[in-house]
Amino acid sequence: MRRQKVAFEPLQPGKVGMYVCGPTPYAPAHIGHAYSAISFDTIRRSLKFLGFDVRYVRNITDVEDKIIKAAHESNEDPMALAARFTDDYNRDMARFNVMAPDIEPKVSTHIAEIIALIEKLVANGSAYATEGDVYFECDTFKPYGQLSGQSLEDLRAGASDRELVEKSKKSSADFALWKAAKPGEPFWDSPWGKGRPGWHIECSAMTHSHLGETFDIHGGGKDLIFPHHENEIAQSQGAYGTNTFARHWMHNGFLNFGGVKMSKSLGNVFGCGEIAKAVGGEALRFFCVKHHYRSPIDFEVEEIRSADGTPTGVRFRSLEAADRDLEYFYITLQKIDAFGAGDDGAVLPDAEKLITSAREALADDFNSPKVMAALHEAATLANKLLAEGKGLDKQLRKRSIARLGKDLRTVGDSLGIFSADPAVYLRERRARLVERKGIDVAVVEGLLAERVAARAAKDYARGDAIRTELGGLGVELLDTPQGTDWRVHDDAS
Repeated sequence: MRRQKVAFEPLQPGKVGMYVCGPTPYAPAHIGHAYSAISFDTIRRSLKFLGFDVRYVRNITDVEDKIIKAAHESNEDPMALAARFTDDYNRDMARFNVMAPDIEPKVSTHIAEIIALIEKLVANGSAYATEGDVYFECDTFKPYGQLSGQSLEDLRAGASDRELVEKSKKSSADFALWKAAKPGEPFWDSPWGKGRPGWHIECSAMTHSHLGETFDIHGGGKDLIFPHHENEIAQSQGAYGTNTFARHWMHNGFLNFGGVKMSKSLGNVFGCGEIAKAVGGEALRFFCVKHHYRSPIDFEVEEIRSADGTPTGVRFRSLEAADRDLEYFYITLQKIDAFGAGDDGAVLPDAEKLITSAREALADDFNSPKVMAALHEAATLANKLLAEGKGLDKQLRKRSIARLGKDLRTVGDSLGIFSADPAVYLRERRARLVERKGIDVAVVEGLLAERVAARAAKDYARGDAIRTELGGLGVELLDTPQGTDWRVHDDAS
């Protein structure tokens, strides 16, 4: 509400109560869902990295108009459809290394709490019942509009009188807490008849159930500021008479494509499975944490067309670039692991800066781009020490390299990256590139075997010729102490 950074002081020292609006599971999850989940998972991880004990609650809105509509269209039970897409959502988020919430409340299991909260609002005059519906009366909450900058006068000015007559509302700004049952819809018994909860009251009841009347952090996408979060504040504070519902509001920025906001109507919504298949889940996460959670992200996508101009698919240019950058880190970690650990003792001053730099950046409104810069600096130093140790004490060099590897992983964990085994990551990345570029693995393996035989026979000219031939196929050879491996040469073409 202050629209500025403020010092974070939790209600209980060292502990954080955090609530994030989760999905309405009526369709497969898309990249927008992933971006929001990654943003707040990164904040959660960062708080833990900074020493806080975090109680993380992310809800499932499994009772909502869109679910009912989708269920009718597919001739499926609404609760079964919501459960199916909830499972899919959680599997998709796991692809991007999003940790499961500590608590995942569902609307359908909190109906009693929702009804009790509405009863409280009706009893104290903040809400009114009419023809089986119950509405929150916005005029009873004087601070309404503080979060979004909206005013009741402006909201009423843009509304028609027809809605007031049709729904028996006192004001066009008033919003539904309980909706009378309609034929074919799920319903529950209530003091106002059979019906179901409105969208906004659901989150208020679940936050109160699991975090109390006042808690530390409430998160969600910027598109939820109005009306959802504004209405949560009004009904929660209206019910309990508190001056504060959530002490800190945090909203992730929008995801744009070529400067245009993501929208189903524009056809620029991409599924989580499509993203993971193209570049791997970690590449999307890596791309997201390179940006500050509050900033909009511009996402570059290129349409692929056949020779006759027919669209055949898309390439995620931004994510491919992130994947190349991520590969650099995993190759670095693989080299560090192979180099071996040093003994206990001092390390080079520049080799012990990463943790401190990361703490300072994350303590400043979770500045993940600054952390990424520090990670690059540490990886560059590690590669420099791996390549050359002239003039350095052998053990000092070894300790410094090992320390850099350990800290790269520790700080990476605060952003949700670098958790895979490097060999596994690199192998899976190679498989994706092989498929994308149409490389025949059998041909590559055959030429590799021929090169090994040529080198064993000291026919180095033939060995060099095979290297050149493989290069023409887009394959780069990696001669290591363990033998020859290969990677797909990945450029921006």
